[in-house]
Amino acid sequence: MKTVIVVGNGMVGYKFCEKFVAKETNKDFKLIVFGDEPRPAYDRVHLSEFFENQDAKALEMAPAEWYTENGIELMVNERVTDINRDEKTITTANNRDFSYDYLVLATGSSAFVPPIKGAEKEGVFVYRTIEDLEGMLAYAALLKTKNPNAKAAVLGGGLLGLEAGKAVMDMGLEPHIVEFAPKLMPRQLDSRSSQVLQLKLESIGLHIHLSKATNQILGGKAITGMEFGEDDVLDVEMLIISAGIRPRDELGKSSGLKMGVRGGIVVDNKMQTSDKHIYAIGEIALYNQMIYGLVAPGYEMATVAVDQITGNLENKMAEEIDMSTKLKLIGVDVASFGEPFMPATKGHSVIFENKTQHLYKRINVSLDGKKLLGGILVGDATDYSMLHQIYLNGMPIPSDPSQLILPAGDGAASFGSAMDLPDTAVVCSCEAVTKGQVCCSVKDDGNETVKDVAKATKATTGCGGCKPMVTDLVNETLKSLGKVVKERICEHFDYSRQELYDIVKMKHIKDYDELLDTHGKGNGCEVCKPLAASLFASIFNETANRQDTIQDTNDRYLANIQRNGTYSVVPRVAGGEISPKQMIAMGRIAQKYDLYTKITGGQRIDMFGAQLHELPLIWEELIAEGFETGQAYGKSLRTVKSCVGSTWCRYGMDESVSFAIEIENRYKGIRSPHKFKGGVSGCIRECAEARGKDFGFIAVEGGWNVYIAGNGGATPKHALLLAEKVDKETAIKYVDRFLMYYIQTAQPLMRTAAWLDKLEGGINYVKDVVINDCLGIVDQLDVEMQRLVDTYKCEWKEAIETPEIKAKYTHFVNSTEEDENIEFVSLRDQKMPAPWV
Repeated sequence: MKTVIVVGNGMVGYKFCEKFVAKETNKDFKLIVFGDEPRPAYDRVHLSEFFENQDAKALEMAPAEWYTENGIELMVNERVTDINRDEKTITTANNRDFSYDYLVLATGSSAFVPPIKGAEKEGVFVYRTIEDLEGMLAYAALLKTKNPNAKAAVLGGGLLGLEAGKAVMDMGLEPHIVEFAPKLMPRQLDSRSSQVLQLKLESIGLHIHLSKATNQILGGKAITGMEFGEDDVLDVEMLIISAGIRPRDELGKSSGLKMGVRGGIVVDNKMQTSDKHIYAIGEIALYNQMIYGLVAPGYEMATVAVDQITGNLENKMAEEIDMSTKLKLIGVDVASFGEPFMPATKGHSVIFENKTQHLYKRINVSLDGKKLLGGILVGDATDYSMLHQIYLNGMPIPSDPSQLILPAGDGAASFGSAMDLPDTAVVCSCEAVTKGQVCCSVKDDGNETVKDVAKATKATTGCGGCKPMVTDLVNETLKSLGKVVKERICEHFDYSRQELYDIVKMKHIKDYDELLDTHGKGNGCEVCKPLAASLFASIFNETANRQDTIQDTNDRYLANIQRNGTYSVVPRVAGGEISPKQMIAMGRIAQKYDLYTKITGGQRIDMFGAQLHELPLIWEELIAEGFETGQAYGKSLRTVKSCVGSTWCRYGMDESVSFAIEIENRYKGIRSPHKFKGGVSGCIRECAEARGKDFGFIAVEGGWNVYIAGNGGATPKHALLLAEKVDKETAIKYVDRFLMYYIQTAQPLMRTAAWLDKLEGGINYVKDVVINDCLGIVDQLDVEMQRLVDTYKCEWKEAIETPEIKAKYTHFVNSTEEDENIEFVSLRDQKMPAPWV
């Protein structure tokens, strides 16, 4: 039996192990793995998620038991210090020697710390390991006890630097990004896309400092600031250095392996070093004079090394490595593929930019306009997977390439289906899974769900970015086999949401237990219970109070739970119109209960920090002042935003505020597959942003234009024109029908924009349904909407007037005492939850 020693148990080292144990010949080898961190391999790509739950186990690639079960000897917290190539042995820091037949170096990289005076001070950290993050959390907590408004800077505006910026925000510190280059993410983005990203990040609270060369770190024992030049100082109490990485190639140097001029162990296309018994993979491997810092190339290197060691000598690294990548940075989509930067002599660039929505899309096409050469996406990377495949496979593009990045008129993609890809197209780059493998897994192996295909092929198990495309491939393959593709709710109900909607409605089932007994199995779960609750509400206008145990937490307590266990209270302010008397009352109530107040983007006031037992007391006072629930916690109407219209504005074409109030009061309390919002603009200057809402009305000469299926957020969509120049009554009637049709046919948690994108025929089909009555159902839709309008109840009022409902608002089931563990700190003369430690 031959011995393979793997030095390094990061993501790439783990992938080597995973690929190795999958080989039938693995029984001929003994596998020993060394990691110098005190834990098994974990997902460093999603390291920032540690700040959300501080659960290191959630990041594990596999538990320690997995190594034992697969016959792997794992040694954590043991660093390899020396390689004796002549004797084919390694020595550890514990002075232990181990012999190998093959040695795989997967030591990865370490954080690069620039030679800046003062970098050794307290409060200066690198962003690389879980231990680094634990140190930051402890230091941040200490800072905030002394200064609740403490500031922290991140040195580096690249990918890791922005991730560290999110970490600073999660720790409750004021975040500053300091970058030497004149733009963010200089290796991935061009100047214009970087500016769009900067605007978005600044809008959510990051302070960006570009073109800054740090001369020294100020302070005595601990950092107090950063100095960039004379009179150019940034006062901060903490610094996270994320200025790049350096390969941890010390073992290669000390053992005399061939090295790159700037570091890295030189390897060939078999991942062999200058010693045929030693392989290098991941961020220490210098292949084609490059270090590849992405997960996908590292995984491919691991696969090649496994094949070479186990006898499959045909598998070698490709000459060119695809560096395309899709990321989500602090909630912002960022992607680049192919050649993101391209000289004008090689091709043309087509650019779509919308700074108001923080959107930027650029594609580069060949001079003859026939090939896609690369591109950049910021703000909306929905089309990344398909664009990437078009680039990789040299697929033909439209004669007007702008169609690839501009939304198609009917809501459909302009470049066809994932089934148009060749079978050799790699759809999951992390695991090198092709379209053909996915389809064959369905056709030949009988895997009929994405979960089963993922288990069989490993597709979607890496970064997860390929999941939408894999889902489409599975569904389309099933359809090609003549099988019905059904979106099953969960294991307890073998129905789609639409089917269960019809069952509940036609059989008049009003209780979850009855529904489960008659049409389901098992005990239900966190997926089907809230879904059923939503159906009961959408069909019978049942409030969340009657069956509270099947509701989401927010619906159960009629308020949004916050990160410290308190709740927010958001009364309805229809159309954004509020009287001075009501404003005074709201201020008095917020002051009485010491609530943090903020004006929301939907023209109402949010009050944060209410404890559970205080909710009925606050609601009672608000209702006495004429307020009612604003449903901010529910999958229902949130707000109908309005401008002041012709009442005050000299440009106003019609009275938008009154219309907005009428509409908000009409649709309030209606439950749907997801939240929905509206807007009413008094003229085409569009101050209410009606075209960024699920439904919108814009006053024009001759009536109202009606728009549907828009939304803001991470993937903004402009609403599409449903009807133009119609009177108010007709406009309301069309939106009534649209909303009812959406409520009846959409999948769970699907916004109207996504619903319309998936709906065959798009906006033209919706027009046929709600205007031309092509299905003969508009009378029924009208009746159902009116019934929901007529049966509205304020859930807050119901809760305070019903003793058994009111009684559940206690922190403890056996006591009426308050929760003494809730802590707050000051924030600009108000309060905020104490940071998690």
